[in-house]
Amino acid sequence: MNDRKYRHRGYMDSSSEERGPRGPRPGAPGRSEGAPRGRGVDVNKAVVFACKSCGEKRRDLEDIRFDSTCTRCGADLHACVQCAYFDTSARFECTQPIPARIPSKKVRNTCTFYSPAKSFDLTGSRATTATPDDARAAFDRLFKK
Repeated sequence: MNDRKYRHRGYMDSSSEERGPRGPRPGAPGRSEGAPRGRGVDVNKAVVFACKSCGEKRRDLEDIRFDSTCTRCGADLHACVQCAYFDTSARFECTQPIPARIPSKKVRNTCTFYSPAKSFDLTGSRATTATPDDARAAFDRLFKK
């Protein structure tokens, strides 16, 4: 007699042969081990620094110095909120071992751990001049109205 508390199939099975092999579900496209996943997998994306205040993107990551400011909004770029190590849930809001808390996170500072927060430029090519009339014309062409 089976003395297990839960008798449903798969709970504390003694052997893996009873469950069957693990693998992709039937009909799912295969993916080789270690292959990248996600948005724009096969597209080379540029690594950029985006200002946290306005979103202005910069490609010259090494050019950010202590006195650098955003060309669009004028925000300080050598500040905690612009840093890759900024984390609101960490001690002193930094993942690095800083000796004291920096009170203002948006003002430039002399932190030696500063590293610009990098991200991928996912903008791609978008039609910025599209108007509602263009969308209506495309809809009409689709259904030949």
